[in-house]
Amino acid sequence: MLLPTLLALTLHQAPLTTVAEKSGWTHTGRYAEVESLCRAFPKRYPGKVRCDTFGTTPEGRPLLALVASADGTLTPAAAAKKNRPIVFFQGGIHAGEIDGKDAGFWLLRDVLDGKALPGVLKNVTAVFVPVFNVDGHERFGPNHRPNQVGPEEMGWRTTGRNLNLNRDYVKADAPEMVAMLTLLHTWDPLIYIDLHATDGAQFEHDVSVQMEPQKTGPEALRVPGEKMIAELLQGLEAQGHLPLPFYPSFEEWDNPQSGVSYGVSPPRFSHPYWLAHRRYGVLVETHSWKPYAHRVATTRHVLEGLLRLFARDGQALMKARAAVDAEAESGQVREVVLAWENTKNSHPIAFRGYAYERSPSELTQLPWIRYDTTKPQVWTLPYFEELRPAVTAPLPLGGYLVPPAHAGWVAPKLTAHGLRFQRLGQTLPPAEVEVFRATETSFRPTSVEGHQGLTVQGQWARERHPLPEGTLYVPAAQKSAPLVAHLLEPRGPDSLLSWGFFNNHFEAKEYIEEYVVEPFARELLAKDPAVKAAWEERLKDPAFAADPKSRLRFFAERHPAWDSHFNLYPVFRTDSPPAGLKPVR
Repeated sequence: MLLPTLLALTLHQAPLTTVAEKSGWTHTGRYAEVESLCRAFPKRYPGKVRCDTFGTTPEGRPLLALVASADGTLTPAAAAKKNRPIVFFQGGIHAGEIDGKDAGFWLLRDVLDGKALPGVLKNVTAVFVPVFNVDGHERFGPNHRPNQVGPEEMGWRTTGRNLNLNRDYVKADAPEMVAMLTLLHTWDPLIYIDLHATDGAQFEHDVSVQMEPQKTGPEALRVPGEKMIAELLQGLEAQGHLPLPFYPSFEEWDNPQSGVSYGVSPPRFSHPYWLAHRRYGVLVETHSWKPYAHRVATTRHVLEGLLRLFARDGQALMKARAAVDAEAESGQVREVVLAWENTKNSHPIAFRGYAYERSPSELTQLPWIRYDTTKPQVWTLPYFEELRPAVTAPLPLGGYLVPPAHAGWVAPKLTAHGLRFQRLGQTLPPAEVEVFRATETSFRPTSVEGHQGLTVQGQWARERHPLPEGTLYVPAAQKSAPLVAHLLEPRGPDSLLSWGFFNNHFEAKEYIEEYVVEPFARELLAKDPAVKAAWEERLKDPAFAADPKSRLRFFAERHPAWDSHFNLYPVFRTDSPPAGLKPVR
């Protein structure tokens, strides 16, 4: 019996210190360390920690998550049964910005040892993904972050497929993202925290923490969110930090005097994605020019503050979240803001910067800014804090219809996003639906994340269309109603249409020869006064009058052979669920 006893004692006392700690915060470990620590934590803290594999990367590495709870609430089912708030935090979505990985291991070990946040894991369950972009993490090198002080080597920003995961939340191209979305919707955390380090200018502030809801989102979460972020920042200041509530990027990137703004980004990014689900999303950005030891400690302090707040207020927030879900599921969410913008109103703030010079470069002929970090300065900058909706969309009374031609690829995306939908089990005769026909289209000249984006203008109008068997019905009345709109409203900046998934429908595929259109045009003008009046009105536009192709298209669009599906968005809206729906999930 002596050997098992000694073995158990050895496992309990096994050191869980990271490469970063052992090196004095000059290095960070490779992914093998994450795998080793993920196995070691449950052995050191039996019944209090799980190590879960939630996916595999394209290069064959496991995606790992540590789950920690003082009372063994280590599964989504157990957490749901206890109405336990879930605090979910991740590192390494950009694997060169790896502060979160080392801060998370350090903090969890101290919490489980009782050295930090005593009792917090009795009130929340923590889910920690040390590295999200695992393949990028293993593209290791010393020169990947030239504007960052340490560690000496780090990973790469993008995945093995060169995708930026923090642009992929809505379109979900990366296998890693599909796995992460599944994990998120399985746990349904009250708060989702994404840990980064900034790019950009040099200044004294060492961290920014952006949290929503607090200025946007449902009121039941916005009001406590505003109070919590104020308390969190106050606590960080008491610890000697200089926190900011906005991302410290200047309006003109190289001109501090242009000011700063509070922004709410579209849901291609992590924390606004979770906002679209009407939960708390947090972006933490330590300042890349601060030493690695300082950045890791700062990240830990932010996590400590958030864990403390959500452990204290978690039950009240869970009750508020339940009310918010009930509101959306009952169809009371009638309009969604798809994009926000700042107004021109600003107020001055004191910003802790450094002395700098800004002049044209004789090499590049671009403005060249040079900071003197030996001379701190307090800058008075305009702060554009006021927000207003830039793009909004009313939700349909019923939901959205996705015809079978696209149902095969849309359905898995809806599933990954945790959205409910049903499938039509029979073909229905033509019914009145709302359709969107684009009156203007603009394709992005270059691709972004492998997609040629598309911007459209137009409006919804009522038409009769058949509903074939296999059509998807996506109800608007569900707890993540805003995300339904972000995906399927064509004018949203992160809609599937805007990302280019429907580009074929906005490319002309059939043509009518000029010699066919010419006699038709003359006959039409002679017999249809309305067309003649419209033609004469269009000729008043000099650009139209001078463009032979536009003049030809005016008549081609009125020819019986014109493709009625050209510029028709192949997703419809309906006021009520169609008959014959079959449950899918």
